[in-house]
Amino acid sequence: MVVGPINQLRSILLPILIGLVIGGFNPWLLAATGATVVMLLVGGFVTWQTLRYEITDDRIEIRKGLIRRERRTIPLERIRGVDVTSSLLHRMLGVSVVHIEAAAGSMATEDGKLDAVDAAEADRLRGELLRRRAVLTETGEARTEGDEEPAAAEPETVTYFEMPRSWYLFGALSLAHLLTPFALLATAIGLLQQSAAQMEAATDTVVGWIDATDRALLTTLAIGIPVALVLLMPVFAVVSYTVTNWGFTLKGREGSLVAERGLLTRRSVTLEKRRIRGHELQDNPLERTRSAVRLRAIVTGLGEVATRAVLLPTGPRPQVASVVERALDRYDGGLRRHPRAALSRRLIRSVGPFLLTGAVGVALDWNWLVIASAVMAVLGVPLGIDRYRSLGHGYDGAYVSVRSGSLQRGQAVVERSAVIGWTWTQTLFQRRSGLANLQVTVGAGAGGYTAQDASLPGSVAFAADVTPAMVRPFLVERGTSSAQPGPSGAGVSSAPEGPESPTGPEGPSNPTAPDAPERRDAHDGESPRTADEDR
Repeated sequence: MVVGPINQLRSILLPILIGLVIGGFNPWLLAATGATVVMLLVGGFVTWQTLRYEITDDRIEIRKGLIRRERRTIPLERIRGVDVTSSLLHRMLGVSVVHIEAAAGSMATEDGKLDAVDAAEADRLRGELLRRRAVLTETGEARTEGDEEPAAAEPETVTYFEMPRSWYLFGALSLAHLLTPFALLATAIGLLQQSAAQMEAATDTVVGWIDATDRALLTTLAIGIPVALVLLMPVFAVVSYTVTNWGFTLKGREGSLVAERGLLTRRSVTLEKRRIRGHELQDNPLERTRSAVRLRAIVTGLGEVATRAVLLPTGPRPQVASVVERALDRYDGGLRRHPRAALSRRLIRSVGPFLLTGAVGVALDWNWLVIASAVMAVLGVPLGIDRYRSLGHGYDGAYVSVRSGSLQRGQAVVERSAVIGWTWTQTLFQRRSGLANLQVTVGAGAGGYTAQDASLPGSVAFAADVTPAMVRPFLVERGTSSAQPGPSGAGVSSAPEGPESPTGPEGPSNPTAPDAPERRDAHDGESPRTADEDR
């Protein structure tokens, strides 16, 4: 009854306080403030009294409202996940929020939300919904196959991971968390700017203090505050990281993975294993210095991927790999290095723009621009090399893996059965180098993962190796006298026509794509390497 009003009051608390201060606590303002609080409490009481939910054999119904009544029905078969969230206020009151995500028959979702449910009832409700959905789904499949209706299995919980205390120090390697103090400073400055016009007295006081203060002190503060923020960046990062990932656990329960974390706001996310199509390992340059990675799930039909797909926070790669092997499945294949032409393209991209600005500086006799461009060009060399070393793709017979990126590197591992198509794209410069971007299209996660600047003939052979039934019927075999011989006597023709050559369940748009050798070691311009190389 009080959670809703308090949440609404918190959002308007700052404007109310500013109005009271500016108005000098005028009796009319105090009365209006009191009336607002009373109205919020009455609204919360009405919502609490009218909210009802009911679980039937095949659906859950949620009803609420007095004047404007609302009734929402969600079929149990369409439920994709049930999350339980508890903010600090909810935990103080012993309640939780149950969020039900369900497919709506299209790309949209029809969500149900139950706020301020008793914490024990929230856990029971999540388990009951998932259990009934699983029984209903299995029953439907069994009846389709002519089997008897299966009995509901008893819930079994397996703990895959509990976050050690030492892992919180990895927050100092997170670029997002390192910028926390500057984000807070920007927020504070924005609030001051918005309220400066209404707080003229306070503004005049600050301006008067600046005018009366010694310039040396002001200079010291102007330099010292940014320096202090930079020095405190690791501390703020660890604190922010700890608050977000406090008590992180990953458990298996009733055919699902349950990830729970958070200090102030505790969040529990449930992902069905049957909807998980793979995983993604992510890291940045700082994390690579400590061989640390983050783990995300590649899931079909999941909203808020940035927060809900997290399976493990940043941690040592060997321990993350161990969790992947126990909770999901391990990728045993290596990654193939992309052609040397891809290195040239990355060096041109990372160094070329600064060489141009340096040339402009020389022409205009701007020495500062020349020096800055030279420094950035030198720094761009290791960046370009690292981006090239991060490129790779591979296949182990069950999973396809694609890796790219430098400042934010990601290695996606998806099930072979999840691949629904291939897309080749080429720019004019890629055609001259015999390169192409190969996108693995999947019905989960980001929807596609791209092997950038791969050898064109090698990428076609790779796709044909992964999904031969999808690709090989549309390849053209040429005679050995006019084509490059492959290990099985097949020839590899020239690049597909046009800048884009997609292949999906309906086949590629270009039937003259090059033929694919039957062995992966025939990928032109690529050399094999292990999965651990260049980490």
